[in-house]
Formats: sequence, C-alpha cells, structure tokens
Amino acid sequence: MDLATVIGVVVGLAIVFTVQILEGGSPTSILLLPSMLLVFGGGFCAAMAGGVMKDAANFVNNLKKAFSTKVIPPTQLLDAVVKLAERARREGLLALEDAVKTVEHPFLKRGLQLAIDGTDPDELHDILHAEVAAKKKADKAGMKFFESMGGYAPTIGIIGTVMGLVHVLENLDKPETLGHSIAAAFVATLWGVLSANIIWLPIGARLARLSQIEAEEMELVIDGVLAIQAGSNPRLVAQKLRSLLPPDEMKKSEAAASTKKAA
Repeated sequence: MDLATVIGVVVGLAIVFTVQILEGGSPTSILLLPSMLLVFGGGFCAAMAGGVMKDAANFVNNLKKAFSTKVIPPTQLLDAVVKLAERARREGLLALEDAVKTVEHPFLKRGLQLAIDGTDPDELHDILHAEVAAKKKADKAGMKFFESMGGYAPTIGIIGTVMGLVHVLENLDKPETLGHSIAAAFVATLWGVLSANIIWLPIGARLARLSQIEAEEMELVIDGVLAIQAGSNPRLVAQKLRSLLPPDEMKKSEAAASTKKAA
C-alpha cells in the first residue's frame, strides 16, 4: 500500500484543525453537519449530474483505489518477464503454459496466454494495445468525477454561505445570535474550498498518476510478451525493457543485474 495519499489527506486535514486550535478556535466550530452535508452531498450530486450513473457507481471503488493501491516497482515486473523469456528461450514457448498459472500480473498473464495460443504477433500487438487504450478511457472517467467534485465544491460552499447569510438577515432582531450565525454561514465556504483542495482534486491527481504508472507497466508487458513470442535473446529483452524504465529505476535494474551476474 502506497501511503502518499493517506498521509497527504490526513495530515492536510490535521494541519487545518491544528491551525484552528492555535488561533483560539474549537475544531467543533467548523464541524457543522448542515454545511458539510451541503458541500459533500451537493458536490457528489453535481458531479453525478455531469456524467453517467456508472461514474457515480464507481465512486467508492475509485476512492479505495486512490487510498489502497500498492505501486509495484517496475524492476520487479521486468525481472519476471526476463525470467519467462529465459525459460521460453531454453524450453520453447509452449513450456510457459505451466508458468502462466503462477503469474500474478493479470495483463502479463493474458498476454502470455495469447502468445502461447499462437496469436499472430500483429494481432497480439493490436489486442493488447486496445486493452491499454480502454483502460486509459475508464481511468479518465473515474479521475474526471473527482475533478468535477473539486470544481463544484467551492461554488456549492458559497451557496451555503449565501443561504446562511439569508438566515442571518431574517434574524436581525436577535443581535445576540448574529455573530454565531455569520460564523456558521462561512463554514460552508470553508468546507467547499478545503474539500476541493485537500480531498477531491488530490484524489483525482492520484488516480491520474496511478493510471499513468499502470499504462507504463502494460506497455512494458506488451514489449516483453512480443519479444518472448519472437524468441529474442533474454539479455536483449532485458536491455530493451530497461530502456522503458525511468532513469532512476533503470540504474537500479542495471545495478541489480550486474550484482547478479557477478555472483
């Protein structure tokens, strides 16, 4: 589990409440149910209205993905592909039929199975790339839902503030309650801006980053499977796949390969 989003959101909220305390206020003064219900509920409904029901239905799953997805080092996937290439080179492509059952990466598993089944290389390339494109579209829809919530939340917060001020003006004959009522009215704006910039927009950015990482993994898998199908030398497969890694990961992979070779 990658803790970046958990730490970022939790610590961000903690800072807000800490500042509230340091300024002499009480955290409970901004935990007003009507304001929070309007901002969170209204933001969700507005985002749902701008999409399709499927986008809203995937809200919880995408939220879980943002907080709980474990980012696998690309070198780990590269090593797995190279080992399969070595076995295929040594024993033949059909020898991977048993190895496929132990492969955990679902995309790699499907690609290998297609290769073992004798799929034409061009067709295999098109099928796997079509899956990458479909995944990017699905990820974009999930990401956009959270970005929409982040866009609507501040405006809905302002609506809440206006509603609160209308209530204040209705009770000008009760001066003793004006201070509390005005303060409560602005809490909606606070939650609108806060939720947008500490929760919804960061989660949307997180989903975009995860989608990018997963797409890069899938591209690596495609090149690896096609190389295995072609019977390429495992060393050339490793070099080709390392060229797809970020510079820091490529250096780690080369260092690990050198260490393994020396041993």
